[in-house]
Amino acid sequence: MVIGLGNPDRGDDGVGALVVDALRGRLPDGVEAMIRTGDMLALVDDWAGADAVICIDAAAPSGAPGRIHRIDGHAGALLPEPGLASSHAFGLAEAIALASVLGSAPASLIVYAVEGTNFDGGAPLSAAVAGVVEDVAERVLAEVTLLRNRADFPTAVRR
Repeated sequence: MVIGLGNPDRGDDGVGALVVDALRGRLPDGVEAMIRTGDMLALVDDWAGADAVICIDAAAPSGAPGRIHRIDGHAGALLPEPGLASSHAFGLAEAIALASVLGSAPASLIVYAVEGTNFDGGAPLSAAVAGVVEDVAERVLAEVTLLRNRADFPTAVRR
C-alpha cells in the first residue's frame, strides 16, 4: 500500500498527494494507493491487513527544502521532533506507535518525508518541493519492487 499524507491546500503539505497522483497507473497490480488528508489516526484502519506500507509526507525544513528522507517507520526515528514535525493533530509517529501497540502495524513501514518550506493555507507548492515529486515517485516504485521481491513477502502478492 502507498499512502500520500497531507493537505494539498497548505502548500508543501500537499507533496504526498502529488506523489500518489504521479504514481497512478504505474504501480503493479495488487498495490493500493490512497491519499489521507485528515486525522492520521485513520491510518491504523487504512493499513490494517497490509504487509507493507509506504507513506509520503511533508516535513518541516531542517536545512534544505526539497530534501528527501527515507525513514524506517519501525526504527523510532519519527518521534515528534523539529526536523520531522507533522502539521497534523495526530501525527504519523503517533499512528505508527498506536498500531504497534495494537499489533496491527504492517511488517514493513517506510516513510518518505520531503522537507517543505511553506505550509500556509492556500499557499502554492514551493519550487523546491515540486522539483522532487517525480524523484520521490521513482523511489517509491523502486521500493515497491524491492518489497515485492523479498523472499519473506507473501507469495500471494509477490511478482
